[in-house]
Amino acid sequence: MTSAAASPPPSLRPLRTGRNYGLLTAAAIITSLGTHGALIAAAFAVLEAGGDGGDVGLVAAARTAPLVLFLLIGGAIADRLPRHRVMVAANALNCGSQAVFAWLVLTGDPQLWQMMLLTALCGTGQAFFNPAAEGMLMSSVSGDQAARAFAFFRMSMHGAAIGGAALGGAMIAAMDPGWVLAVDAAAFAVAGTLRAFLDVSHIPEREPGGGLLADLRDGWKEVAGRPWLWAIVLQFSVVVAVVGAAEAVYGPLVARDDLGGARPWGFALAAFGVGTLGGALLMMRWKPRRLLLAGTLCVFPMALPSAGLAIPLPVTALCGVMFVTGVAIEVFGVSWMTALHQEIPEDKLSRVSAYDWFGSVAMVPLATAAAGPVETLVGRSQALWGCAVLVVVVTVGVLFVPDVRNLTRRSTVKETAGPAVPAQARASADAEGSVGGLG
Repeated sequence: MTSAAASPPPSLRPLRTGRNYGLLTAAAIITSLGTHGALIAAAFAVLEAGGDGGDVGLVAAARTAPLVLFLLIGGAIADRLPRHRVMVAANALNCGSQAVFAWLVLTGDPQLWQMMLLTALCGTGQAFFNPAAEGMLMSSVSGDQAARAFAFFRMSMHGAAIGGAALGGAMIAAMDPGWVLAVDAAAFAVAGTLRAFLDVSHIPEREPGGGLLADLRDGWKEVAGRPWLWAIVLQFSVVVAVVGAAEAVYGPLVARDDLGGARPWGFALAAFGVGTLGGALLMMRWKPRRLLLAGTLCVFPMALPSAGLAIPLPVTALCGVMFVTGVAIEVFGVSWMTALHQEIPEDKLSRVSAYDWFGSVAMVPLATAAAGPVETLVGRSQALWGCAVLVVVVTVGVLFVPDVRNLTRRSTVKETAGPAVPAQARASADAEGSVGGLG
């Protein structure tokens, strides 16, 4: 038997990654455990301070607004400075703001403006952290196991998110929500310490360039020059907005009026979380050749929860729909990360990631704010059907982009950690960017 015959296929080999990947994964698990409990704790802290649902919404909006304002700047800075330093600084900001929030809740009567300010600082930290973290993760894996590494990373984060939400809820039931916020602050401190030990010696020194605005323009050119990239970013600016409005605004209302309360809606959200774990497990073995075609086809199921709420489906059926949606979105997520890792030059990963994140969150505040007036105007069921139709329409539109249908996984990839091989450096047989990727 030859050695080739004896060697198992890549999808069955043990996942071997470097020290950076291990540190990033461990730190992400720790922060996911803390953050998802803290999101629940922040809402209860507002309510226990005498606030109402509108105040909870204001605090949540205070976290989202800095993401929209600072993501692009964060991406440019992460490609200009060592990414691990940006990540550690962002973690330090999150740690400090959550620690002060916890102290206010535990020792007194926090004011609404104080809670909004502190959550806004958390959102600012995330705006700088997310592009740096995504760029760092993509530069830490290589070879034919990159997609499996992304799938395992996402599976770990989703598992920690489910556990963190459950743990946070249990802690809030047993003690003051301030303690959950304190645990989140400690989690950021531990994660930031781990990220301080990341090794960036394999990443080439970056030229200073012509300034922050020049870096932003350079990143935009990278996005605008790839039709598959800007098309999917535009697609998800709509998809995330309408799905967010359906699940954050209409979902709880349907649960209250038709499903029997918050408990069934919690089951549905938990089914979605389990589905994301299943999807990540699937993507550790499945390597679709046409990355973006497979991923985009799996965006269609994201219309199902809105349709299920519009009917509305019984709880069991709704949980099934949410599970399928969770599996499908993970297929897209891993395929998308693999495509970015394969096609984007390493020194521009964070800027491209920032435009991706910006597209995903920019319309969320508008959609959630418009959800109530739209319901009043056309009715809840019609609004939910509208959300489902929008997901389908924009996804069909993306399939008309040739690069989305034809971008393929490269069979020959780099085997050692280092900068991503830019698409421009490949053979120019596909210079128009069809089969095999973009020229």
